[in-house]
Amino acid sequence: MIRQLVFLLEEDSMKSFLESFMPRIVGEAVSCVYISHQGKTDLEKSIPRKIRAWQNPSAYFIILRDQDSSNCIKLKQHLQTLCGITDNVSVRIVCRELESWYLGDLAAIDHVFEKKLAKRQNQSKYRDPDKLINAYDEIKKVVPEYQRIIGSRKLGEVLSLENNRSKSFNVFLKTIRQLTSN
Repeated sequence: MIRQLVFLLEEDSMKSFLESFMPRIVGEAVSCVYISHQGKTDLEKSIPRKIRAWQNPSAYFIILRDQDSSNCIKLKQHLQTLCGITDNVSVRIVCRELESWYLGDLAAIDHVFEKKLAKRQNQSKYRDPDKLINAYDEIKKVVPEYQRIIGSRKLGEVLSLENNRSKSFNVFLKTIRQLTSN
């Protein structure tokens, strides 16, 4: 079982989300380190350096980056190339934007922002939120008061571990569970 997860993140909202979300999954058995960057370029420059210089040889790295408009497969291959040949790294792509994960669980948005959105989960655009081109704009339409850092922290506390429509969220969650199970 992995004892330390090191997250290399594109932005502060991902860090905010994971800080409130990860304790729900790993408890105290696994130490988590969250290193946010100032965007894609900063993250990509940092990856090889951080992996080489990390002092804990039993650490496992998870690189988490938004897909935005990139080709998902090519983006993942590019990030894996930056990591070099190593068996202690997983690259996970958030399909389109982090807010896609939140739109995959409208009941969580209801809970945090006191909206009545859960009944919309079966509408075509919410059935597969990873296909939304601009999930941030979509969440702002339904929750005008949404702010990335605060909203991410609050949603990390309540996002469903079983009923999320975002496929990329479920792949991420499955990865974490596999890495941290006995």
